[in-house]
Amino acid sequence: MNIPINLFFWSLCTVPIILLLVLMIGFQWGASKAAPFTLAVTVILGVVFFKANGTVISSELLKAVWNSTGIVLVIITAILLYEVSSESKAFDTLNQLFRKLAPNELIRIMLIGIVFASFLQGITGFGVPVLVAAPLLLNIGVAPMWAVIIPLLGHSWAGTFGTLALGWNALLIQTGIEDKALIFQSALYASFFLLILTILFSYIITYFYGGWKGVRKGFIAVAVITLIQGGGQMIFSVINPELAAFVPSAISLLAIIGLSKTPLYRTEWQLTNSRIMIRKEEETAVPETAMSTNQALLPYYLVTVISLVVLLVPVVTNWLGAFSFGPRFGETQTGYGVINSAIEQYAPLTPLTHASMFLLVSSLLSYFYYRKKGLIKGRVLKDLFVRAFKKALSPSIAVLSLLSISRVMAGTGQTFVLAQGISTVLKEQYVFIAPFIGLLGSFITGSNMSSNILFGDFQLQVSEIIGLKTPAILGAQTAGGGIGTSIAPGNIILGTTTAGILGSEGKVLIKIIPWTLAVATIFGILLFLDYTFFF
Repeated sequence: MNIPINLFFWSLCTVPIILLLVLMIGFQWGASKAAPFTLAVTVILGVVFFKANGTVISSELLKAVWNSTGIVLVIITAILLYEVSSESKAFDTLNQLFRKLAPNELIRIMLIGIVFASFLQGITGFGVPVLVAAPLLLNIGVAPMWAVIIPLLGHSWAGTFGTLALGWNALLIQTGIEDKALIFQSALYASFFLLILTILFSYIITYFYGGWKGVRKGFIAVAVITLIQGGGQMIFSVINPELAAFVPSAISLLAIIGLSKTPLYRTEWQLTNSRIMIRKEEETAVPETAMSTNQALLPYYLVTVISLVVLLVPVVTNWLGAFSFGPRFGETQTGYGVINSAIEQYAPLTPLTHASMFLLVSSLLSYFYYRKKGLIKGRVLKDLFVRAFKKALSPSIAVLSLLSISRVMAGTGQTFVLAQGISTVLKEQYVFIAPFIGLLGSFITGSNMSSNILFGDFQLQVSEIIGLKTPAILGAQTAGGGIGTSIAPGNIILGTTTAGILGSEGKVLIKIIPWTLAVATIFGILLFLDYTFFF
């Protein structure tokens, strides 16, 4: 590879990221409009300056199409699950449940936006927590934009070990590390950073709700649930990573319900002037519904049980996972010698063990159960599918375009130059940047898993070349990826879709980005202190 690594080429590599941010934040374009435009610019840069021919570009675009298939399937089936719940009026029942479980409005917001969203992340991931939690928050009076922001921040701590450790396993596979001591130390660093992440983001949510008064009111609750979530994840990350997010989030669900029975939080309480709430002049009573709590929670029971059985029972996993398919891609090479190796089976998809299958089966079973019980009138399944497909169209275009940007940047060498330039200039000070590399990966790909695939091996090599502490750098990579999931346009789109504010992704980014950069900076400072005093 003889690709130039200088200021000019490094600056070119920043263009797609800066352009995407400017269009979404500065011009308030929705991701479904900003991403395709940015993709066109990225392709032009790849062809004109990075000597990528048509074969390279088409191959990377086809990879993006395939990568997006799994995510689009999750988007469609997750929206279908939402539509089934909405059609059956399950959200009215859940609203009653949350009011009963948490009379304190701040605790109710935390229950949905932090704990329940994290619980969903522990099993499904792929943006489902934001997609589901946003309308639930909307139903309890949270303003649409904040209904998207809260779960984006609230579930991000579970991005690495959520979805039964999909992101963590991707990091191990991509880096190829097998040394048990190195894996153990990397897991501890990652989970320690994620403990800090869940604490900071949770207190930020209480600040959003009511300033310092909100922080004081929610202080004990946040301390309890974040120590359960973050501390529990630290323990399980070195014992059973697949359960490191799921079990602590499930325990924190019980904990926050228990806290609502204590004198601190058992009485009704709310801030009348909270900036994130929409107050009506006269509070209307929550309508009574014919649906029981268990019936309303049926889709989520099903998703949980099906996911755990399929993914954690070896016999079932092996049987259903035996069928997989991934397209073949030949080797391509740019004029600068950037080689994209041939792959016989690229990113194989196992449809029977995929999150979209769990969501589809849960949706269909819930639909037929609700129809049998008269909770859904008439044969509306076709209509529900049509509505799901229509709502999924715009997010799907955005996801495909965003993944295409990522693939073209990686395939033409832009990603390598971007990261290599940073590490070459900074040397030991690279420790400050390592979390931002993971954040960048999640931002441009939409997932912690993809970020670890994109930058995991690079972070490993940089740490070895410069002589940094490898476990700390790998931990910062995936923890930074966790931060990045909260500003990933693909995840934001899922929330704005079900919150009814599609196209407002730029406004959401404006609110979140300063906080994510602040937390990533804290990670960088901790890495520097660790390198300076404990290396």
